[in-house]
Amino acid sequence: MCGRYSVLPKAKGNSKSAKLLAKSLKEAHYNAAPSQNLPVITNDKPDTVQFFSWGLQPFWAKDVKSVKRSINARAETLAEKPFFRKLLTSKRCLVPADGFFEWQVTSHGKVPYRVLMKDEATFSFAGLWDEWVDKSTGELLHTYTIITTDANELVKPIHDRMPVILSPDAEELWLDEHESQEDLLSLLHPFDPDKMKSYPVSPLVNSAVNNVPEVINSL
Repeated sequence: MCGRYSVLPKAKGNSKSAKLLAKSLKEAHYNAAPSQNLPVITNDKPDTVQFFSWGLQPFWAKDVKSVKRSINARAETLAEKPFFRKLLTSKRCLVPADGFFEWQVTSHGKVPYRVLMKDEATFSFAGLWDEWVDKSTGELLHTYTIITTDANELVKPIHDRMPVILSPDAEELWLDEHESQEDLLSLLHPFDPDKMKSYPVSPLVNSAVNNVPEVINSL
């Protein structure tokens, strides 16, 4: 599960996401949440940052309320579900981030944690995207979902799932039009926990209206 993350304008690091965000992202997203328009890099425009709505709206949906939009897709079942399998081979994207949030269940309630790279560099989640046309207005809606996998040893004490994080090399492969389904699926595994860190954050993150720096501060 991945339901919140952060992506800030002052991107750093050698990832494709960092290099492109540094040129194009102006607004800070301390508490990125579903339905918001957030930056993505798609396989059909790999050198451009676009802004899509988080929560996948299938092209075949009759209207915006006919299906529940998927904010996540499980890596283990992508090839089994016809809709996701089609997107895997045709509409992939990078979802830039510099951290994500998960909630640890404790005897005192749920405690939010921020998970990020030790060097605090910008990275990418593996994502899928689609476009949907409102037949009544002709409006085109672009949406995306974040792929998740089993938690690594760092995240596991907090939550049993985590988003798929791609290394800089894997970013290029994920956007490559010539990669086979088998090769693409091989990229969808838990990220190296030795390169990551986590810390508890304020309950401010619980509400998506709180898009403020204090959301990412350590308690």
